[in-house]
Amino acid sequence: MQAVTSPVSTNPNPVTLWANLISVYILWGSTYMFIHFMTERMPPLYMISARYLVSGSILYGYARLTGTPRPTLAEWKSSAIIGVLLLSIANGCLSMGIQYIPSSMAALLGGLLPVFLLSLNWVSFGRKRPSNLALTGLAIGLIGIFLLVKPDKMESTSGIDAKLIGFALVALGNFSWAVGTLLTPRLSLPSATISSGIQMILGGLILLPVSLALEPVTLFSIFHAPPKAIYSMIYLVIFGSIIGFSSYSWLARNASPQLLSTYAFVNPVVAMLLGTTFAGEIFSSQSFLGATIALVGVVLITLGRK
Repeated sequence: MQAVTSPVSTNPNPVTLWANLISVYILWGSTYMFIHFMTERMPPLYMISARYLVSGSILYGYARLTGTPRPTLAEWKSSAIIGVLLLSIANGCLSMGIQYIPSSMAALLGGLLPVFLLSLNWVSFGRKRPSNLALTGLAIGLIGIFLLVKPDKMESTSGIDAKLIGFALVALGNFSWAVGTLLTPRLSLPSATISSGIQMILGGLILLPVSLALEPVTLFSIFHAPPKAIYSMIYLVIFGSIIGFSSYSWLARNASPQLLSTYAFVNPVVAMLLGTTFAGEIFSSQSFLGATIALVGVVLITLGRK
């Protein structure tokens, strides 16, 4: 989703604040497992495209019915750029990466998004040097990444190759998400809800022909999807995209950036618990150590932001 730049409320209702925060923690943390379920027996790009076409149509229709003005051509173009970066590339790569690595590991790698944001913001976007605490977190986070990706003694050669492919896809997706996040405040975008609807619609439309060209799928393959995939997509549309986004959007307007950014290291923990409990995913001691170190790095980066 896009970043929302509305002023932060000085005195939000604590109950509403924590209800929305827990919603983002749990719902967005659960999306990794449900993406795994949705794409387990279906082509990943096709299912992600279908998810965003449905979610985007609902959000765009809701925004227009509640009086949101029609976006200008410039706003459509800007939303298309962000949609390609955040949804077509970032989530497309994530959905493919989960075919090679456990969803909980993908979530942990996704939780290191602050590493990419910090580096890009400093090197490519000309911001001031990060604080020493943030740089320490960056170094620790990179050590955690190394341990997560480093081949395990018990892994076969094919297992190592799969892990590296999955890591590369998820890393590319995170890089694209970071670029899109940093570009968002620099582009002319409409209101949050309708802009996200446009991003989802265009992101889904761009993924669809890619899926038809690269995956063993037809335009109406959705009608042959197993029930588990359909139920997972419905969950992602309702809870991941619509409710989860609404909670995130409210928090962006009413919570401090420091509090909001905590989702980056809570989501991976939720995803790991769900993946090991319900998806039968197993973490080696090395991967668990790498995950712990990586999360410490993310926390330090978050605390060290100026």
